[in-house]
Amino acid sequence: MNINPSHPSPPAGVLAPIDRQFAALMSRLSGDSSGVKLAAAWVSHQRRLGNICVDLEAWPVSPPPVEIAVELGCRVWPGKTNLLQSLRRSPVVGRPGDFKPLILDQQNRLYLHRYWKYESELAGSITRLAHGEAPAVDWPKLRHGLTRLFPATGGDEIDWQLVAAFAAMRRRLCLISGGPGTGKTRTVVVLLALLLEQHPAARIALAAPTGKAAARLQEAVGNAWATLPCDPAVRDRLPAGAGTIHRLLGSIPDSAFFRHHAGNPLPFDVVVVDEASMVDLALMAKLVAAIPMSGRLILLGDKDQLASVEAGAVLADLCNGGEPRRFSDRFIQEFKVVSPRALPPGSGAGRASGLSDCIVELQKNYRFGGQGGIYRLSRAVNGGNAENALAGLCEPGGSAGRQVSWKTLPPPSALKEALKPHVLSRYRDYLQAADPAEALVAFGRFRILCAVRHGPYGVDHLNRLVEEILAEAGLIDAGGRFYAGRPVMVVRNDYNLKLFNGDIGFVRANDLKELRACFAGPGQTLREVLPLRLPDHETAYAMTVHKSQGSEFDRVLLILPGEDSAVLTRELVYTGLTRAGTAVELWSDQDIFVTAVRRKISRRSGLREALWTDPAKAGDQPAGAAASQFDVA
Repeated sequence: MNINPSHPSPPAGVLAPIDRQFAALMSRLSGDSSGVKLAAAWVSHQRRLGNICVDLEAWPVSPPPVEIAVELGCRVWPGKTNLLQSLRRSPVVGRPGDFKPLILDQQNRLYLHRYWKYESELAGSITRLAHGEAPAVDWPKLRHGLTRLFPATGGDEIDWQLVAAFAAMRRRLCLISGGPGTGKTRTVVVLLALLLEQHPAARIALAAPTGKAAARLQEAVGNAWATLPCDPAVRDRLPAGAGTIHRLLGSIPDSAFFRHHAGNPLPFDVVVVDEASMVDLALMAKLVAAIPMSGRLILLGDKDQLASVEAGAVLADLCNGGEPRRFSDRFIQEFKVVSPRALPPGSGAGRASGLSDCIVELQKNYRFGGQGGIYRLSRAVNGGNAENALAGLCEPGGSAGRQVSWKTLPPPSALKEALKPHVLSRYRDYLQAADPAEALVAFGRFRILCAVRHGPYGVDHLNRLVEEILAEAGLIDAGGRFYAGRPVMVVRNDYNLKLFNGDIGFVRANDLKELRACFAGPGQTLREVLPLRLPDHETAYAMTVHKSQGSEFDRVLLILPGEDSAVLTRELVYTGLTRAGTAVELWSDQDIFVTAVRRKISRRSGLREALWTDPAKAGDQPAGAAASQFDVA
């Protein structure tokens, strides 16, 4: 049963020790049932691949590889009917609401109890926010604010930023999705100003999944409100800082729990979370549960970007996987009260629901322009149109003034020579900059992005090649672990040093020839850290596309591997392409590129069905408020 179509069948030996140990425990507690043993190993394995559950209805179509059964000491996988019977008889398998290690729901989806609980509780919390009425709106004041902050530009084009701000005013939940350059940050700053005009005492928190994303959010919000046409008193009440979600919730050391939860909610009236596509199911469930009953949650993100590294594709599920939605008649009627441009009846296709009224997708791109090569290519990739994307890449002279260009992937033996012009031209200014602040800016203009970490086209190997190229050119002396000019990316939060996962700095020699790691500080300041005090980190000439989320570079060199891999999806290609603001060059074999664009991430969960199949019933399943021996965070 290959549960996730985006992942080819795993070879023998892919089960992690925890998969095998969990399967053995479930088998012993079940009385040596081979069916339960196999299913337990498979659901544990699939969770590590990002799936919340396994769909046993798919068992007859694509059963798991027989090698997995052999690895667990079984000859074959049982048939669907026998497997379901074995699971239903087992004392370790329960129905939704039971305290059992495994949960089998009515649709024959099998969960680890913890992840069923996360999913069930998140569905209930989202429904509570989506259907809960926001505080009363002063409609004349809102109309005046929208007119002032979203001035008409002429024509009949709908201003979707205005629609998003309006949607956030009328409900306690608002999801604003849009690609890079569609104005998500400006929209949220404006809607926060509108909220403060309506509710001057509102307490607002800004957060993001990583320290780097939080810093970018803080910087973008600061830049946006500096020119905001509103009362200075309102501007002064806008939040000045942003932090990570973990810090917002209050991480408890050496624990997966937080200080803020449903029983001790956050002390804020409005919580804004950027880069929501990076938030996994477990963290999102804990975050939404901690929103107070009278609070609002505003999620910003790009539903088409890569899903979270951990299990789940929450933002995509909340947005119904990109399927058509339309606003309710009430939403359209109320919009007429505040906007001179009425939404047409039945705006958007599909069925309306309470959750539909909470979701707005920004559609106009202000960064690339509608005819830009990056915009056109990313649209083709996002739509899964591999042929159009390939045609745009391969057309003579590149696309749209060479915003995008293509190069057939060089063989490993020629990779170093192929990289040399890019490395020397793009990193020379960074390494020769006399001022450390100038060096950080210069380094941020270009990045090599990879799909994988290992192998000849992976991050580890490419970083070594870049070091060799720069050393041979006399630009660095890479004789030790730390050397002047080495760029570093933090991969573990260190709250004492105020360095967070994703932060990028570089090592330099000070006037006393002592090495220091430099990072951007508040405002235009720089912070220096002794290299040996750095938390876990890695060299950052090249980085994975996953790690690049939330970043923007002037130019990007995107390198796909020479062999197909489960990680090669349209979401990865789209995310890599849209990290570039000016130009992107793609190195890949055509067949690999086409395969990647045609492959869409498909993570199994029941969240989308719980919210969209019958939104009125979402969250009705008992979530199990009390703890049990299987209820670990």
